Amino acid sequence: MQTKDYIVFILYFIVVSAYGYWIYRRKKTAEASANDFFLAEGSLTWWAIGASLIASNISAEQFIGMSGSGFAMGLAISTYEWMAAATLIVVAVFFMPGYIRNRIFTMPQFLEKRYSPLVATMMAIFWLFIYVFVNLTSILYLGALAVSAVSGFTFFQCSLFLAVFAIIITLGGMKVIGYTDVIQVVVLVLGGLATTYLALDLVAQQFGSSGMWTGLSLLKEQAPDHFHMIFDKSNEHYNELPGLTVIIGAMWIANLNYWGCNQYITQRALGADIDTARNGLLFAAFLKLLMPIIVVLPGIAAFVLHQKGMFQQEMMGDTGQLKPDKAYPVLLSLLGPGLKGLSFAALTAAIVASLAGKANSIATIFTLDIYKKYFNKEANDDKQVSIGRIVILVAMGVAVLVAPQLRSLEQGFQFVQEFTGMISPGVVAIFLLGFFWKRATAMAALVAALITIPLGFGFKAWIPEVPFLDRMGIIFCILVGVMAVISLADPNSKNNPKAMEVNAADFRTSQKFAIGTALVLGILVWLYIVFW
Repeated sequence: MQTKDYIVFILYFIVVSAYGYWIYRRKKTAEASANDFFLAEGSLTWWAIGASLIASNISAEQFIGMSGSGFAMGLAISTYEWMAAATLIVVAVFFMPGYIRNRIFTMPQFLEKRYSPLVATMMAIFWLFIYVFVNLTSILYLGALAVSAVSGFTFFQCSLFLAVFAIIITLGGMKVIGYTDVIQVVVLVLGGLATTYLALDLVAQQFGSSGMWTGLSLLKEQAPDHFHMIFDKSNEHYNELPGLTVIIGAMWIANLNYWGCNQYITQRALGADIDTARNGLLFAAFLKLLMPIIVVLPGIAAFVLHQKGMFQQEMMGDTGQLKPDKAYPVLLSLLGPGLKGLSFAALTAAIVASLAGKANSIATIFTLDIYKKYFNKEANDDKQVSIGRIVILVAMGVAVLVAPQLRSLEQGFQFVQEFTGMISPGVVAIFLLGFFWKRATAMAALVAALITIPLGFGFKAWIPEVPFLDRMGIIFCILVGVMAVISLADPNSKNNPKAMEVNAADFRTSQKFAIGTALVLGILVWLYIVFW
């Protein structure tokens, strides 16, 4: 990076930090409110909710991991983004009314209200483990990998900087996170589009032409196998994205778990009224349609350039093997002064926003569902906020120490998906039956929670040849069957006092939301037809 790049990046850092501090001082009350710190209750607008959802979701996993998967397998990896847009609409229509009407602020709180405290505590511990040792750590690892490649600083220095930057934002609470995420998304989108434009133009230049559209045409011409959304069994990447599973199969389980049953994501909307929450989720769905342009196309461009003879050494890992996750950092290194700083700021924005959101969710679950319930039931708001801030510091410290252990990963995005998928089938089964089947019992949910991870590792060991998404689908069906049998065997389940009341009127949406939904779904149908 040159002087212009550092000026652009430092300007970004100052703007985000100053704006976050201004929001913190402007919203600060005489006594810190726990709901305000953890949930920003009632203070986030629909555009802040939507922007925060995307800023927290799009991180190094996507910029580095998904670009790496774009290099390796092509546009098909975009299915995680595009199917997420459809899932956001499902969550907005069917999940949010239940959460908001019952004043659910954490996912374990829903489980306690619907099932039992034991189920809630067990799942809270599962979530904390996954959030700290898989999600937070992988975000920091992939982020530090990229930042190190561009800036020239060591991996440890970069991971420490990212963690500290995220802590600065996170300690201000969800309100600061939500509103600073608006700036993060603007920087993320502008910087990401700049990188995509220049990557496509570079492809055009290598073939004696110029221009973004020419570069895009050349991508499809030079790498036609990288522009198919649905793989058949002959494709070497079928195990990662198994055919129609990505549209009508277990991809829905992965997405419903992430977007509908995930404290990290739903937390942004839980403090709002139903219309604001739904409009925020719809806005996020539109933004998801844009993400593959920013995070996948650069990976495909890097593949074509590599095939042309570029980046032969730069794309090699420590072991001398081709490392797809280096695709995005390599492209960033080619940008001119100023633009490199903008793209570097976009990457940092994505990483820091995700780290901040994940750390806040970890603090929320630990403080409200573990500390207050079992260690200090009388804890006032000030004490809860203090504990939350301590948890944020500890979680970030653990991530900084563990992140270097992930260096052996080939594709970071696939690592995150597979290990998160160990818990996804159980979570979705428990939540879906809890929402929409009155007879589901606490014992059934407890058994499902206990066996979901052993089943995941067991199936991985017994039938490793089955794609992990299909394994998720099989395990989900087994868990639903187990829960149904246990619940039906309980005579008291017919009049289950814990059953949630489902009101059909709750699922009605405004006309504007319906029009927006039709537009999102229409675009999705067109995309899958064109790139089938």
